[in-house]
Amino acid sequence: MPGVGKSTVGVLLAKATGRSFVDTDVWIQAGEGKSLPELLAREGRAGFLALEERHVLALEAERAVIATGGSVVYGERAMAKLRASGVLVHLGLPLGELEARLGNLSARGVVKDFDQGLAALYRERMPLYRKWADVELDTGGLSHEAVVARIRELAP
Repeated sequence: MPGVGKSTVGVLLAKATGRSFVDTDVWIQAGEGKSLPELLAREGRAGFLALEERHVLALEAERAVIATGGSVVYGERAMAKLRASGVLVHLGLPLGELEARLGNLSARGVVKDFDQGLAALYRERMPLYRKWADVELDTGGLSHEAVVARIRELAP
């Protein structure tokens, strides 16, 4: 989900483990030369999801911590590739905490239906995150550093 700290935790985990770091949202934006909101406006939901999956399938990153956009979970082939490449960690946060952290979802480039709110998006995505996760970690009340430490314990 947006706002759980995937990118921040990913950078810290990469530093702590001597790995490289890839943020797929940044990688897609650099490859396409447009921001996520611009890509969503141009491609629409289905088009963006196809573009995202194409980019993830083309990603070659060894010994890397990869922070994906929250919507990558809709792409079966992308998720299968990521699972085959390493341990998939789902960073969870209760809906109330997400609501407190997030502002305008559209300005963040969140893949959702036009009239879909955060609660509906949460209900839609959580089963998919659980389906693919090798490790689930509730990050509520934890600092980024504590999340990194827990990941290192649970997914060495």
